[in-house]
Amino acid sequence: MGKSGKKSKAAQRQRRARLPTGSVGEHGDAADSLPSSAYDLPEGQEESRGEAEGEQVEEDGSGNGDAVVVGKAKEMEPLSLSKFDLYQKSVQSPKGDISYLQKFFLMYVGERRPLHLQEDFCGTALLSSEWLRSDTRRTAIGLDLDLEALKWCLENNICKVGYDGYSRISLFHGNVLHPGRANLVKHMVQDPLRVSGLNKQNEHVDAGQLTTRAVHGILTCSTMEDATLPPRDIICAFNYSCCCLQKRPDLVNYFKQALAALSKKGGIFVMDLYGGTSSERQLQLQRKFTNFTYVWEQAEFDIINRRTRISLHFHLGKKRVLRNAFSYDWRLWSLSEIRDCLEEAGFQSVHFWMREMPNTEDASEVEEYNAKSDVKYEELSSFRQQDAWNAYVVGVTNLLSTRVGQKRD
Repeated sequence: MGKSGKKSKAAQRQRRARLPTGSVGEHGDAADSLPSSAYDLPEGQEESRGEAEGEQVEEDGSGNGDAVVVGKAKEMEPLSLSKFDLYQKSVQSPKGDISYLQKFFLMYVGERRPLHLQEDFCGTALLSSEWLRSDTRRTAIGLDLDLEALKWCLENNICKVGYDGYSRISLFHGNVLHPGRANLVKHMVQDPLRVSGLNKQNEHVDAGQLTTRAVHGILTCSTMEDATLPPRDIICAFNYSCCCLQKRPDLVNYFKQALAALSKKGGIFVMDLYGGTSSERQLQLQRKFTNFTYVWEQAEFDIINRRTRISLHFHLGKKRVLRNAFSYDWRLWSLSEIRDCLEEAGFQSVHFWMREMPNTEDASEVEEYNAKSDVKYEELSSFRQQDAWNAYVVGVTNLLSTRVGQKRD
C-alpha cells in the first residue's frame, strides 16, 4: 500500500445512512441466522457510538492490506490491521450463510446431508473454514483470483479449524471462468511433529498454538483439472461476486462450469444479489463497530450498462482511515436475468429467497428496522420493487422428484 500520507478531502455531499443490524442465532440455525452481505451485521459484533473525526486519508494502493496511522506520528503509535480481517468482521457472517445452504440443500435435493462445498470468489475462504468446523467429514474447495487473500486464509483461518483443516481444504488461484487452469495454493508446515502432537491433544487449534513458520507457494504442476476432487454438493458465490462478470456469455459460461462440478446425485448452486431503487443511485452507507467504522460507497449508476463502482473504506478512529480497501467495478444483474442464465446453463429449477431491507432514505425507519431481529428470507415467485432488498438465488440440478421418477421407471 502506498503510504502517501494524503490529507483528507472534503466529503462529497452524499446521503448517509447507518447500515441495519442483522441477528445471528446462537447455533447458526436457519430460523435465526442472516447471511453475509454489505448490509447484514455479522454475529458477535457490537456497534459503537460516536463519529470518526478529523480523519486523514490512507489510500490502499498496492493491496497489501495494512492500515497505518498518518498525520501526527509523534503523538500516535502506528496501527497495523489487515484489510482482510476488517472485511471479515464487518461484512461476512458464515454461520448464517451455512444455515441457509443446508436448508436449501435439504429442501431441493434431500436424501443425504451435504458434505462437499465449493466457494467461488472465496477471498479469504472464511465460509469454507466455518464449513470445515461444522462437521469433521466435510471438505471445501476455494477458488479466487486474489493470491494474497488465499495465503492470508491459510495463515489466519484454516489454522483455527483443527489439526486436519489443511487436509480437508483445497485453495486454488485462478479464474472462475477457467477453473481447470487454476493452480493449487500449497501450505507447507516445516515442523510436522508439532502438528502431529497437536493432533493428539486437541481437535481445534488456535492460531497462536502453531509456532512453526508457514511457507506458501504455487504448485504449478497441480491444477484443479489434475486434482482428484469429490463432486460438489453445494457451490456458492457470495458477497455479490457474480456482479464482477459483466457480459452475459461469461455469466452463462460460469454457471455451466458450476453445474458440471456438482454431484450427479443432486446439488445446488447458490448466489446472492442486492437491488432496489437505492442500488441505482449514488449512495454511502456506514456501520459503526467497537473499534472501527465500515463504509460502503456506491458511485453513480450507469443505467444503460447497469454498471457501478463500489468501494469499501474503514475508519479506524481519529486520524486513521483506510480508503478503497476493496473496490469493485460491478454490473448489477436483475433477478430475471440471473434466472434466464441459470436455466440456459442447464439448471432444472431456480428459486428466489427475498428479504426487504430498511429504507436508506429514512433514518427513522432504519432504527425501527434494527429492532426487528426476526426478519428472515422468504421464498417468493414475485416481489414488488422496494428501496432495498437482498436475495438468495438457488439453482438446482438433478431434482429430488426427477430422481424418484427415474427409480420408479
